[in-house]
Amino acid sequence: MTKRVAILISGGGSNMVALADSMTGDHPARACLVLSNVEGAGGLAKAEALGIPTACVPHAPFAGDRAAFEAALHAQLMKAQPDILCLAGFMRVLTEGFVARWEGRMLNIHPSLLPKYKGLNTHQRALDAGDAEHGCSVHMVTPALDDGPILGQARVAVAPCDTAETLAAKVLVQEHRLYPAVLRRFAEGQAGRIDL
Repeated sequence: MTKRVAILISGGGSNMVALADSMTGDHPARACLVLSNVEGAGGLAKAEALGIPTACVPHAPFAGDRAAFEAALHAQLMKAQPDILCLAGFMRVLTEGFVARWEGRMLNIHPSLLPKYKGLNTHQRALDAGDAEHGCSVHMVTPALDDGPILGQARVAVAPCDTAETLAAKVLVQEHRLYPAVLRRFAEGQAGRIDL
């Protein structure tokens, strides 16, 4: 049976497009919804162009009430009935209550070689630390930030001339390879991690 995948975004949606483009042919999953917390997020128009249903639950009106925001998110997700959630540049920290509802079914991509550099500004932090390599990780989502079991990683070499921007661009290329590969295996029910 084909798995239904909801993709949560906050911005341009490049990882969402990579995931959606991969879900064709004999792939065991299909995108059923792209959901954003930002009105006018570039990824929403891209999803519509791909024929994927979209929805938006802006977080600003819920300022200070994360439970209400997450209830509204959950309501939109329930309309689509996804089997798997993929966070793809979704820039909101989710509470333990929300994560518990989707435990074992929610993936995230993070631009660092976890457990290094959880949170923001990962590329600059890698440069400041003098790291020889950097990369990205796909992991299961747990209540702790960027802390769930790692399902895959991709690495890039850090060049002496790299800036946070050039490093981010190199890592993004690998994100677009890694996330679809991990999603396919996850939707097939395969265990074990992928390293690119």
